[in-house]
Amino acid sequence: MNLLLARILFTLGSMVIGYQAEALGGSGFIGMLIGGLAALVMIILEVGLRKVSVSGLSSAVFGLILGLIMAKLVGDAFSLVPIDPGTLSRVRVGLTLVFCYLGMVMALRGKDEFNIIIPYVRLRRQDQAENVVLLDTSVIIDGRIVDICKTGFLGGKIIIPKFVLRELQQIADSNDPIKRQRGRRGLEILNTIQKEPGLDISINEQDFPETSEVDAKLVKLAKLIEANILTVDFNLNRVASIQGIKVLNINELANALKPVVFPGEVMHIKLIKEGKENNQAIGYLDDGTMVVVEEARRLIGQDVKVAVTSVLQTQAGRMIFTKIEK
Repeated sequence: MNLLLARILFTLGSMVIGYQAEALGGSGFIGMLIGGLAALVMIILEVGLRKVSVSGLSSAVFGLILGLIMAKLVGDAFSLVPIDPGTLSRVRVGLTLVFCYLGMVMALRGKDEFNIIIPYVRLRRQDQAENVVLLDTSVIIDGRIVDICKTGFLGGKIIIPKFVLRELQQIADSNDPIKRQRGRRGLEILNTIQKEPGLDISINEQDFPETSEVDAKLVKLAKLIEANILTVDFNLNRVASIQGIKVLNINELANALKPVVFPGEVMHIKLIKEGKENNQAIGYLDDGTMVVVEEARRLIGQDVKVAVTSVLQTQAGRMIFTKIEK
């Protein structure tokens, strides 16, 4: 049953109830009209509440219950004082309104910190930690997540936040052809990993309307559900690590898996282009590692035998410096 059908059935039911109620004392047509108007008002309110999240609603209910309890306790304390019953009744009403309002406001302001609210209750043994991984936009567009999922190295539950999907959709609808292509690639990759058997993938509907940046939302959600973040974004990696969130960076994994080379080791490499320094040439290994060959600009386009002189590890990756092996 879709949303439109539910609204139509609700409107028809309200009109039938209004017709029957009014028919007992007068015109059933007027009652049917009143029922239809009442249903229309409720639908308008429902559409207006569309942006209210489940966590926000549960927080408001929690605050309301807390306010009612506090109002009852304080009202009972006032009943011990010799006060006129009419005055006491008005005091109780006022206390109920005040405490319910304060409870709801405080709960809504701190809704991101409530781990005991119904949507976030995790019923599991304390000695069984659930491995939850959040995917950010950059790692989806990167594409290597597909191969990692196929190998089975990424265990546990994979969660794709709704705001990440929304950002991907915005990139796919961009006027910039490069951004549009990246966004569509990300959507295709998501479709691929969702079809991969044996993976526990779900969409998280939680949003943080007060926060505009997707990275900040991702960090908040990771804190809230105690999840790790899978990314290739260097800045997100640093920000999340500072806030105590475990980050799985595919670039760091790729660098760790590259074969180790030592000074003096001999390899064959195809020279592709000129280097930055004078008379240098550059080639690449199969894993993308840059190899700089000294005194080899004249040999560009050829396969040459080189000997490793040094290895430089940078944040962007690894560079191997070599010289022609004679």
